[in-house]
Amino acid sequence: MYKGIKLDCGYRIDVLVSEVVIIELKTVEKLLPIHDAQLLTYLKLYKRPIGLLMNFNVPVLKDGIKRLVNRFQDSSASPRLGGDTES
Repeated sequence: MYKGIKLDCGYRIDVLVSEVVIIELKTVEKLLPIHDAQLLTYLKLYKRPIGLLMNFNVPVLKDGIKRLVNRFQDSSASPRLGGDTES
């Protein structure tokens, strides 16, 4: 459900860690803005604060990881979780 509308379009996250972090797995030549948008959509739909894009098509895995933060206001979220969109 999003804004009172049931979406039947099959949005499914790849991995949810501890009910907090959404991980979106990719094997692409390069992470693109559309991948950021996809993960941010999941963060908003599932009301989660943090997401990771992980691209496995890189020589060194740490170079394929990007962190995104959802800026929604939730009183149960830790104050340090509501930072900028990436680090």
